Amino acid sequence: MNDPGGMRASDAEREAVVERLRVASAEGRLTLAELTERTEAAYLAQTHGELAQITADLPGSSPAPASAPVAPAAPRGRMRKWIVAVMGDAKRTGTWRIDDGIGAVCVMGDVVLDLRQAEVRGREVDIVATCVMGDVKIIVPDGVDVELSGVTIMGDKKVQVVEAPRGQSAPVVKVTAYVLMGDVKIIGDSRAAPIKRGWFAWSEWWQERRRHPGFGGHEIPDRRRHGLH
Repeated sequence: MNDPGGMRASDAEREAVVERLRVASAEGRLTLAELTERTEAAYLAQTHGELAQITADLPGSSPAPASAPVAPAAPRGRMRKWIVAVMGDAKRTGTWRIDDGIGAVCVMGDVVLDLRQAEVRGREVDIVATCVMGDVKIIVPDGVDVELSGVTIMGDKKVQVVEAPRGQSAPVVKVTAYVLMGDVKIIGDSRAAPIKRGWFAWSEWWQERRRHPGFGGHEIPDRRRHGLH
């Protein structure tokens, strides 16, 4: 008999698993880094068995059927969590929960937002950053889809993130920046201090495939050299 776990996975089955990962993130089961990495792994999976490994520790661990219903997006709140630095520093790092939008304000100061270990309860992270003679640094996992817009006067705003290949439904980080004589930077995991990660059953084949020269037009760094344990 053929091993059902060795059957080739279809695009629809990969998308169904990606949707299950989004639902798990909204339920607080995955951090943004975990969601990003598992989403990437789902698109790289070639068999049903590999898809099953990615969601083995989540409720309903068998691969979702291609016809699985898409969970509706959680309603967006109107509140925005503000992080403010005036002539000083403000940091939000480690494990924290993002239910609504985030506002970052710095006036002659620095704000650091590390989203990698955040629990994101919505479809995207929506950040409004206002910077006057200061710096806002936002750290995200490599592989997210970054949307940066806004106005800069005598300052700078930039993205230094290895984004997911086109056509993949990666987590979205949307930043609207208003900068006056300051800087707003969004940097990827490979450019920041490492965070501690778990080593999962699917990590080895995921790491191998993502280093393939043709993956997304980029060679993404091996995260085992950046804090993956």
